[in-house]
Amino acid sequence: MEEQKNNPLHGKTLEMILVYLVNYYGWDELGHKIKINSFNHDPSVKSSLQFLRRTPWARQKVEELYLKTIRQASRAKEKGE
Repeated sequence: MEEQKNNPLHGKTLEMILVYLVNYYGWDELGHKIKINSFNHDPSVKSSLQFLRRTPWARQKVEELYLKTIRQASRAKEKGE
């Protein structure tokens, strides 16, 4: 099996990514950043995961936000913020 050292999504489940984003931003902010009904109307991890697994464009947006967020957090940590 090929090692994926440079892939920050490797080993991360969609649920892990979603829970991280919800803990970091909260449902309200997450719903503003990504316009998905399951984030804005009676949000839950379960309903959001069901939608994201069926909807590739939405999953891609969540993964992109996750990558952006961890890069920003990493830069802030390096600066000592």
